[in-house]
Amino acid sequence: MNREKTIFLLLAILAVLSISMIGVAIAERSIIIACIAVLGTYLSFALARKTREKWSASSDEQ
Repeated sequence: MNREKTIFLLLAILAVLSISMIGVAIAERSIIIACIAVLGTYLSFALARKTREKWSASSDEQ
């Protein structure tokens, strides 16, 4: 597995855990856990988008 796939795998795991935490937050009725979960979900998707753009731009240059 190359470096790019490893980074995307870790970001996907972070996204899945964050989305799962939303369910836990609802069950526990905790706004703090919900905020952390939404932030984690946002960060994982934003980092994946930036990483994909960066690598596609660098592959276009070659």
